[in-house]
Amino acid sequence: MNQIEDAERYKEEGNEAFKNSNWDQAVKLYTKAINLTSKDSRDAAVYYKNRAAAHLKLGDYQAAVEDCDKCLAIIPSDPKGLFRRCQALEALQRYEEAYKDATQIFKDDPGNKAVQPVLQRLFKIVQERAKQNAQTSSKLESMTKIAFDLNESAEKRETAMNNLLVLAREKAGFELMIKSAVVQQIKRLLKVEKNKEIYVTGVRIVGELCKHGDETTKRVLKEVGIPWFLEILDSNDEKQVNAAEHCMQTVLNSFSGMENKLDTKPIKELVEKNKKHIDTLLSCLVYSVNNRAISGLARDALIELIMRNVHYNQLNWAEQLVDIGGVERLMECASELEEYKYESAMNITPSTRTIAAVCLARIYENMYYDTLKQKFLEKIQDFIKDKLLTPDIESKIRVTVAITALLRGPLDIGNTIIGKEGIMEMILVMANSGEELQQKVACECIIAAASKADKAKTIIEQGVHILKELYKSKNEHLRIRALVGLCKLGASGGSDASLQPFAEGSTLKLAEACRRFLLHPGEDQDIRKWAAEGLSYLTLDAEVKEKLIEDKAALQALVELAKTGDQSVLFGVITTLVNLCNAYEKQEVIPEMLELAKFAKQHIPQEHELDDQDFVKKRILCLGKTNVTTALVALAKTNSDNSRELISRVFNALCSEQELRGIVVAQGGVKVLISLSLKGTDKGKRQAAQALARIGITMNPEVAFPGQRALEVIRPLILLLHPDCSGLENFEALMALCNIAQISETARQRILKEDGFSKIEHYMFEEHEQLCRAATQCMCNMTQSEEVVKKFEGDNDRVKYAVSLCLDEDKDTAMAAAGMLAIITSASTKCCEKVFDSKNWLDCLHCLLANPLASMQYRGVCVVYNIISAGKKLSEKLLETDVMEILMALSKLPPDDQHKLIVEVATKALEEAEKWGVIKKPGEESD
Repeated sequence: MNQIEDAERYKEEGNEAFKNSNWDQAVKLYTKAINLTSKDSRDAAVYYKNRAAAHLKLGDYQAAVEDCDKCLAIIPSDPKGLFRRCQALEALQRYEEAYKDATQIFKDDPGNKAVQPVLQRLFKIVQERAKQNAQTSSKLESMTKIAFDLNESAEKRETAMNNLLVLAREKAGFELMIKSAVVQQIKRLLKVEKNKEIYVTGVRIVGELCKHGDETTKRVLKEVGIPWFLEILDSNDEKQVNAAEHCMQTVLNSFSGMENKLDTKPIKELVEKNKKHIDTLLSCLVYSVNNRAISGLARDALIELIMRNVHYNQLNWAEQLVDIGGVERLMECASELEEYKYESAMNITPSTRTIAAVCLARIYENMYYDTLKQKFLEKIQDFIKDKLLTPDIESKIRVTVAITALLRGPLDIGNTIIGKEGIMEMILVMANSGEELQQKVACECIIAAASKADKAKTIIEQGVHILKELYKSKNEHLRIRALVGLCKLGASGGSDASLQPFAEGSTLKLAEACRRFLLHPGEDQDIRKWAAEGLSYLTLDAEVKEKLIEDKAALQALVELAKTGDQSVLFGVITTLVNLCNAYEKQEVIPEMLELAKFAKQHIPQEHELDDQDFVKKRILCLGKTNVTTALVALAKTNSDNSRELISRVFNALCSEQELRGIVVAQGGVKVLISLSLKGTDKGKRQAAQALARIGITMNPEVAFPGQRALEVIRPLILLLHPDCSGLENFEALMALCNIAQISETARQRILKEDGFSKIEHYMFEEHEQLCRAATQCMCNMTQSEEVVKKFEGDNDRVKYAVSLCLDEDKDTAMAAAGMLAIITSASTKCCEKVFDSKNWLDCLHCLLANPLASMQYRGVCVVYNIISAGKKLSEKLLETDVMEILMALSKLPPDDQHKLIVEVATKALEEAEKWGVIKKPGEESD
């Protein structure tokens, strides 16, 4: 009995909360009432429909439908239950179901006035949808008939499949396709389809259907099953693998609320709701990564899917992945060798080990507290220990390859492992073994291990002799690796011209050897890849840079190598390009510290004379004209944040030269730069954003950033308006935003949406002349927006500050401020009134009207005309001064090209004043 009373009390409290518009509280109280009531009682039906009403108010329409369903299961024709479900279904655009409920209410109670307008509205919608559905249904039927008929011509079937893809993107089309057997038909077709175009389009159709929400995606998964996605992914056709990978990411996005955008984040409630499906997908990806049967391209795609979603602000898979054995499986991929074919070997691509290393690094980044980092390290140690328990050569080789991957991925872990007792000794023994494969992998590991000067020094002492011996080998693959090892050790002094570990002239000889391998006449990409890596170390030497930049054939070979898109060539090519541009980070030399170092007799780095700005500029221009942008575009597909930063640095160096900016745009650099500016390291994002700013300054933004890109580029530019950025970055961003702000109102609205107004305004108060000028010019263009004018109308001193800026010593700043004042006074009477808040308003008008520059005079007469047009009181206040005399003088200027507009506006201003009766024509004065 107490429970029934308590439930009724909670219902009454819920009703009170509902009346007070406290919908969340109402839901909680009705839920308490439901929990205390028998689920099939009439009281429960009341509580359910009451809670549905609260859900409707909160906009949670699906929950409202579910509660109404429970109410109607108890009382099938409950009018309130039907009506509320009808409202919720209409909000969910499930119009036919809503119409059915409205019809039922009308049948039960024809006099119900509340339902009549709803019924009329829904009838029209349902009729129109029925008509559209009939047309769409006819299209769907004819297209499926052609597309799935293997006897039809390939051309007709391809067209039909493309039409189905378009239908899948439309609401009416996807609804019909989900209800019909299209997904099943595609699944059956792909088992026998030989035409790759049709096959890939079929996969894309499934991906499009999965874009329409998590419930639709669940229906698709029920039709095809998760193993189907892994099956279509397993191919050596790049287009097919890309389509399948995109399809799987779409499924994850539907379950999590993410989008295929760089800054996307999941919706917490949606992730919790679909956690079971998301976790199942993670498990499938992880367990398939080291599947021996799948293709190398499929393996790369699986690792990339894990990498893309493992970050903490995505699906937060990192910790879970470590627990289910993901680290060990990725280590297996990282320890695989294309050349080592044995019974249990995996298919891999030249990029697999690189992608696995980057993925391990990304997972380690997300081990955000010490216990997790320790767990990650233990998993790695266990993998290596298990391999070394078997004393065969294969295990040692695989361990060495895996350590090399760690040194190129999570470097801290790699350094810890190689520092373990006996590991370095084992690698040196393998390097000296006389067996080519052992020597090759040992060489690679030595190269990766010499990542810091202290480690390089140790390896120089132990390994130079071994590397020199290996360089004498007849096996070219071994020779090139030994050469790269020598290059890396020879470059351990970095760009310091005073530090040379090897004898003078050795680096040039090593560079010449790398060049020969780079221009290798054979088709062996592996050799050229290692040659590029050797140059990446040697080009820290200015003499090598100058030699290489004059070698057109070698530069072209680097570009062609990069254009292959092989991720394993990335480090060598991009680091070489960074070095040639001197785009690496340079430590600022403080004169006081330099003197202190001399006094303490410390080593002082010296810059080579060939690294002067003139030489660097020449090298950048040479690279730009060798179509290096095409190489950067190909390499930018990497998921490594550090590599993305290096690519951004080269792009920014190219864009520092005005004559190369058009080439960067023409070769597809802008799309890549927008991507680089939104994802990666902070320094990398800044470099890419600055490159975009430089393009936006000197090129017409409508040409440089066509269509949607003009809006996409705004966020990166605004990110540069930050105190941590340099003055040059601030200035260039302001100038680019100034140009974009004049494109359209849409562009100005995007700047406002990204909080650009307050950031631009901040720089108007800067003491630095150029920053203040650029911000004022940008704000002048922004004032073309009504929303910005309203900001000037508010309770603030913005108009007063614009008046004071018209008196600025810098002519360009004053010109921009005068333009701003002319625009806001033409748009707002309130702004005209606020001009007089400034003590300097008359000085400002004098300065503008009597300015020697005609363009300033024109702005001045426009401001005066706007104020006079705003009303009689403002006209009287203005013309109490000597402004009328100045206007009359301006109206009598010779109407030549320079003064024509000034004379016109001054004359119009005097006519307005006459209209208000503030001034009269000669002879009309009263006695």
